[in-house]
Amino acid sequence: MESQSSMRVKLIFNPSSGANVESPVEIADVLKEMQTWKFLPELYLIDPDSDLPGVVEDAISQGIQMFVVCGGDGTISAVTKALMGTNAILGIIPAGTQNNVALSLGIPTDIPGAVAILGKGQPLKIDIGLVTCNDISTPFIELCSVGLFSTLFPSGDDIQHGNIARIGDFLGILTTSPPSDIHLLLDDNKEIHKFGHAALISNMPYIGRHYQVGAPDAYNDGLLDVLFFADLSKLDLIGYILNGVGTDTPEDPRIQHYRVRRVVIDTQPAMPVMADGITLGEGKVLIEVTRHALTVMVGTTESDELV
Repeated sequence: MESQSSMRVKLIFNPSSGANVESPVEIADVLKEMQTWKFLPELYLIDPDSDLPGVVEDAISQGIQMFVVCGGDGTISAVTKALMGTNAILGIIPAGTQNNVALSLGIPTDIPGAVAILGKGQPLKIDIGLVTCNDISTPFIELCSVGLFSTLFPSGDDIQHGNIARIGDFLGILTTSPPSDIHLLLDDNKEIHKFGHAALISNMPYIGRHYQVGAPDAYNDGLLDVLFFADLSKLDLIGYILNGVGTDTPEDPRIQHYRVRRVVIDTQPAMPVMADGITLGEGKVLIEVTRHALTVMVGTTESDELV
């Protein structure tokens, strides 16, 4: 999708993503690089009161078809939700802490490299996960978690962003959270029923601290990766949180791994559910894949199904 003439795009920038102490410099660098590729970026700065669906709707009504997110995975997820159901294209300039979505899609973390993909890459339709909890359906681009990881996320995320005062909260939750009776209903009515602490459902090959949990094309293979932590102790789970799977470490054989189109998870007592870092409630959930629900600008590979 070469930029032959000047093209208007909506640049959605999150100044609080990652360790963004250099936000003004970064904005200037992004704007300059985009103009080099003959884009006309219209800047929108995210704040706590931002109405992203309204921003997207207004921009589309003005003829804008590309929305470029400069931020982390949480910001990308928020914009993804706003773009669902439209024909707009998502562009990504990674500026977060982990940048798993960009890593999964092969988008470089340097500004010139990421902007170059906007100019010379290709639009690719990718899958989106959909979780229904308490009769409310929420899309997710990266990850849905049920159980202990959902409980630990707020304090763990704060620690990851430098707030070491939350370590006590993290350890307190880890030591006091009991296991639940977890029931998984997979494709073809396959049932898994065990006591455990957590289940992770991923739409992307990389999650967490760049842990590889799925195939390289996991974002458009029509399947979700389900990791069920039934036979691991809390000490084992600490090791998983700290070390993960990664590309150089094989997956623990005690982690039950399934690839499904949909899964129903019921927990007793009810466990918390989270999608892309947003708490959704507790209890029974339906998680399924929505095929080719979002168009993203990526570099080209032989396996990609381009628009």
